[in-house]
Amino acid sequence: MHTIGKFVLGLMGQLRAKPAIGDSAMSISLPPPEKQGGLPLMEALLMRHSSREFSPEPLPLPLLSTLLWTAYGINRGDGGRTAPSALNAQEIDIYVALPSGAYRYDAAANSLQLVAASDVRRITGYQDFVDDAPLDLVYVADYTRLSRVPFSQRESYASVAAGAIAQNVYLFAASNSLATVLRAWIDRTAIAEALGLTHDQQVLLSQTVGYPSIIKKNQ
Repeated sequence: MHTIGKFVLGLMGQLRAKPAIGDSAMSISLPPPEKQGGLPLMEALLMRHSSREFSPEPLPLPLLSTLLWTAYGINRGDGGRTAPSALNAQEIDIYVALPSGAYRYDAAANSLQLVAASDVRRITGYQDFVDDAPLDLVYVADYTRLSRVPFSQRESYASVAAGAIAQNVYLFAASNSLATVLRAWIDRTAIAEALGLTHDQQVLLSQTVGYPSIIKKNQ
């Protein structure tokens, strides 16, 4: 669907998910992430950029597992994560929009847990490319974990944490010849409804990830 059409549906409160493609597994166990290799940091920073053209080819599970671990996985024995959060609140949840359904990333179990048996990619942003890109990440703040932060400051704290996660994804994409773009022009109400979020949760940002449209995976 074209951007303008989606935007109009959003204004009307009628932007809806599509039926899932394939089986919506209740849980997807991810293989262990690859924690070695990749480009040196300075080279990854040199290559970091936003892209809005994606191949529909899905990311294999080993690559998806490493992507999610890089974004916000557990990297220490005490449960610390690859991205910082104030007071170690770990208030951000990553939701993964796949053709087969929407899943919440469980870093401790290294798995995906089904939250919606529908294809919500088209509502993760008004841009037309999100409909067919293989993967959209949605960063959601759970404010019940920020009880020690004044209410008026919670969104700012969570937004900083989400930004750190998004940069991890950018650097991983640059290091693995993937395309990605962070998006704030989104229908947060439609996404929240599709994911079944509570009033204590807020959609902050979405980020599309996939192979560049001009590069095949086997090249």
